[in-house]
Amino acid sequence: MAEGHHRAGGRRHRAVPRRWRAPIAPLIIACVALAGLTIWTYPSIASWFSQLDQARVLENADEYRDHDAAELRASDREQIERAHAYNDALQSGARIEANERLPLGGGEIDDDALAYRSVLDDGATGLMTRVRIPKIDVDLPTFHGTDDATLLEGLGHLEGTSLPVGGDGTHAVITGHRGLADARMFTDLDRIDVGDTFTLTTFGEVLAYEVIETTVVEPDETESLQAREGRDLVTLVTCTPLGVNSQRILVTAERVFPTPDADREVGLAAPEVPRFPWWAVILGGGIVVAGVYVWRSGLAPRATAPTPAPAASTEPPASTV
Repeated sequence: MAEGHHRAGGRRHRAVPRRWRAPIAPLIIACVALAGLTIWTYPSIASWFSQLDQARVLENADEYRDHDAAELRASDREQIERAHAYNDALQSGARIEANERLPLGGGEIDDDALAYRSVLDDGATGLMTRVRIPKIDVDLPTFHGTDDATLLEGLGHLEGTSLPVGGDGTHAVITGHRGLADARMFTDLDRIDVGDTFTLTTFGEVLAYEVIETTVVEPDETESLQAREGRDLVTLVTCTPLGVNSQRILVTAERVFPTPDADREVGLAAPEVPRFPWWAVILGGGIVVAGVYVWRSGLAPRATAPTPAPAASTEPPASTV
């Protein structure tokens, strides 16, 4: 009988819906954490998009050329011949006229044909040549000049040096940034050793070069960038030390002729798109975790409301007799 009365007088509880309110402190914590994560992943994000843009430049230029053709296209051959004429004028005791960028030599070539930016210009992408350095995973477009805007897009050819088409007595100089937060460029150029190789692909023609010397010099030490009689040279230039940029790394290479088949395949291979963007997974995961944290923090503590007990029975208990 006592047990019956306990059941009758007991109260049950029902869950009360939990309300959500924006939690100020957790929201601030989540925003700060996401800002830190974004700053941490920014170099990877910017570098990925920079590589994507550079690959697109190479792909767009590549569309104009048929690499299966036995001979270069007539227009490509014409550009290369004009570049050789430009180099010949430089070799004939030429100098670069201030503000004109015209090689003035003894050759009988009109000025229009020797205008720097009109030679090795496809009229579409602005690409002069493509530099591939397999050892450090470099595959970059090279443009005319070395101004700041150019060097943010890729590599730059140093005006006044030989154009990158090879030939005896030529010395092309190609420069690139190092240590940029948003692009790799020549960051790993200091890893190049004597004996390593790289290729230049200029209007469909692949030139292979083997490194013969690596040096660190002061910015005003330019003697080693001069052409050397009877030699076909290319020098890659970047700044050092990282963040200080008070000196220059010079990587000088000499032409391997004829171009080995393996190097030709490297130079004509389709540009690789950037690797899988793991930064997107990290950033996306951080956003999800921060969102769940804020959502759970905004929920009110779980509460219950008592359920009214059923009214006690007024009937007398049944007789047990």
